[in-house]
Amino acid sequence: MSAKNSLNYSEFEKILKNEKNRVEKNIEVIKAEVEALALEDEIDDTVDMAEMQIDNMTDQTLLDGLQAELAEIDAALARIKAGTYGICEKTGKAIPVERLKINPWTRTVAKN
Repeated sequence: MSAKNSLNYSEFEKILKNEKNRVEKNIEVIKAEVEALALEDEIDDTVDMAEMQIDNMTDQTLLDGLQAELAEIDAALARIKAGTYGICEKTGKAIPVERLKINPWTRTVAKN
């Protein structure tokens, strides 16, 4: 990684920490919903069972996406600490600030 960036790391660290808090709160809400569904014992018919399964699958998909997003945010925070934040992992070039503002945990110059 040869390119050096003149990024304001503290600005992006603050953005990433705010995003991390948001994602963690959303994860907790979905986990609580999944737990509530698991405790539900008023399943009267096949339609209720199907609706519960759909809700559970939807929640699990959302949870998986949020956990992946959290992992990317944590990786970006680690890159800030390492001094490699804002440097493309594929090309070693500086990632444009505009791209980082749109997706602060991006790892590359271009869309994957």
